[in-house]
Amino acid sequence: MPKALPVTRGRKFLQVLEGARTIFLRDGFEGASVDDIAREAGVSKATLYSYFPDKRVMFIEVFRSELAREAADASALVEVDLPVEQVLPFIVQIISAHMVSEFGLRIYRVSVGEAERFPSLAEEYYEAGPVLLRQQLITYLEKCVRQGELRIPDLSLAADQLIELARVTVHDRALFLGPQSIDKDMLRKVNRSAVDMFLAYYGTGGRPAVALVE
Repeated sequence: MPKALPVTRGRKFLQVLEGARTIFLRDGFEGASVDDIAREAGVSKATLYSYFPDKRVMFIEVFRSELAREAADASALVEVDLPVEQVLPFIVQIISAHMVSEFGLRIYRVSVGEAERFPSLAEEYYEAGPVLLRQQLITYLEKCVRQGELRIPDLSLAADQLIELARVTVHDRALFLGPQSIDKDMLRKVNRSAVDMFLAYYGTGGRPAVALVE
C-alpha cells in the first residue's frame, strides 16, 4: 500500500475534496484537469495546490474517502436485530441499489479504469468494497445460523451467492445502458427473487434441499 500522503488539511480542504470527487468520478484520472477541479471546487489553483501537491495525490485522497463511505454503509448490515425474513430484503436492497446508483457505477468504473495506473488503489477498492461487504454478510449470516434461522454449511459461499443474486440483470444493464434503464419495478422484482431463492435454499422452513445434477 502507498505510504501516508503529503496532504494539508485546512479550512477549504473538504470543499476542494468535494470538487475533486465530482470531476474524478466524472472524467477519471487521465481525463480530469486541475482547472476543472479548481472551478468545480470554487477555489484558485494556488489554493488547490496548497492542499494537494499534485493530481495523483488528490486522486488517491478522493478515492480513499469514497472507500471510507462504503465501509460505513457496510457496517450497518450486522447491527439490525430483526427476523431474517425482514432483514434480508433490506440487505439485498442496499446492495442492489448501490450497484445501480450513479455513484456506485462511477466508483466501479474509476476503480477498473485506473487499476493499471494505481494497482494499490485497485487492491484497496477490492478490500474496502467487495471484501468488506462479504465479511459483513458472513458475520450476519453466522449470527442467523447460531439463532437457528438459517442452515448454511459454507458461509463464505452463501455470502457470495447473496451478493450475486442482488446484482442479477440490474448491474450489467445499469453499467452499459445507464442507471435510468433500471426502474423500480425491475429492481423490486430482482430483490424479491433474490430473497426468495436464498431463503428457499438456506432457510429452516422445512423445504427440501435442491439436488445438484452431477
